[in-house]
Amino acid sequence: MHSLDPATGETVWDGEATPPGRIPALVETARKALPAWADRPLDDRIAILRRYAEILTERAETLARDISRETGKPLWESRAELGSMTAKVGVSIAAQAERAGSRQADTGFGRAVLRHRPHGVMAVLGPYNFPGHLPNGHIVPALLAGNAVLFKPSELTPAIGEAMVAAWRDAGLPEGLLGLVQGGPDTGRALVASDIDGLLFTGSPQGGAALRRALVDRPHVIMALELGGNNPLIVWDSPEEAASIIVNSAFVTTGQRCSCARRIIVPEGRMGDAIVDALEALTARLPIAAWDEAGEAFMGPLISAPAADRARQGVAAMIAAGARTIRPFEHIPDRSDAFVTPAILDTTGIALPDEEIFAPVAQIIRVPDFDAAIRCANDTVYGLSAGLVSADSALWARFVEESRAGVVNRNRPTTGAAGNMPFGGLGASGNHRPSAYYAADYCAYP
Repeated sequence: MHSLDPATGETVWDGEATPPGRIPALVETARKALPAWADRPLDDRIAILRRYAEILTERAETLARDISRETGKPLWESRAELGSMTAKVGVSIAAQAERAGSRQADTGFGRAVLRHRPHGVMAVLGPYNFPGHLPNGHIVPALLAGNAVLFKPSELTPAIGEAMVAAWRDAGLPEGLLGLVQGGPDTGRALVASDIDGLLFTGSPQGGAALRRALVDRPHVIMALELGGNNPLIVWDSPEEAASIIVNSAFVTTGQRCSCARRIIVPEGRMGDAIVDALEALTARLPIAAWDEAGEAFMGPLISAPAADRARQGVAAMIAAGARTIRPFEHIPDRSDAFVTPAILDTTGIALPDEEIFAPVAQIIRVPDFDAAIRCANDTVYGLSAGLVSADSALWARFVEESRAGVVNRNRPTTGAAGNMPFGGLGASGNHRPSAYYAADYCAYP
């Protein structure tokens, strides 16, 4: 198997996939390493985590370039991803102490003592959009809690997965506790079917549904799913300010964030027109380039040419259903097939599938009043993120109470999230086991 730079088509990583038949032996190796790790004093485990963070910092520029080469993301964004990975260590230590530590109390019969124990061998399936940060958000708290981990990076980003495991090894993590499993869907299915105790997944809603079905008869396997969404952003006033917020909600990371805004809900009439006009003007000026080109691009290519084709099919279906094109979704000339322009479509009054197009595609939906805006925002089986752009605090008070989403932002992008808060959503966006600060909850049992 190999990975490619989506901006150039050059090979980034070339190596062997893990044969599915080898996975049971990897699970057994992890299980043998587990007792000694779980029994080590917490301070010892913390020391290794802190050394891992130091190594990430020491290798930050190399790792950032690896991320950019495999994903096409601008280098500034990959550097920010490395910063989030490093910060995850401190956040996880604090969360574990607060949410999964120990306490005791005197009772009429003696003492009641609360302790937390690791689940065992945890499988982590990583996505391609944040190939370091998102699996790192599972691996760090899982190891801290005393688990062993088998990590399968996305088949599109194997290089950064390999580099992460090397950093853990160099930090002094004992042999066998973090196994690397490289490969595609067949390898992933074999890992899920193996004798694991937990499954931690960030990826598509379709992938999450398949994992639910695969584990329906194995309730002892704890599962934490983060699955994206068809996220709404209500924009009610402040057109110039709103344009920047919409762009950073819908088009950042080339639209490849699970929390990106997909549906932009605006008022009918002059205010809605002003918002759309400002958005169109700003979108036209967005710099798009390869990660290693001079200057600072806002976005790069999609992860691959097939991903661009899938998005193009989704946009074509919306247009066939009656959507009006404000800015088209097009290939950028003289670039690889993964480079696309950010699209804006007016889909007001059109019945469309409640699906996530994982690309820079923003739908404009015009509504007559704020009641209709909230109904429209909540009209989805998903519930990951949502946002409101408005100077009116009364509207925010309503929206934050009535919004059906796990992460809700005001006057900032829908992608805004804090590492010291939970991250996750409702409905088809997950399974009520949010990550980030609350990852401590699913990495140990009380």
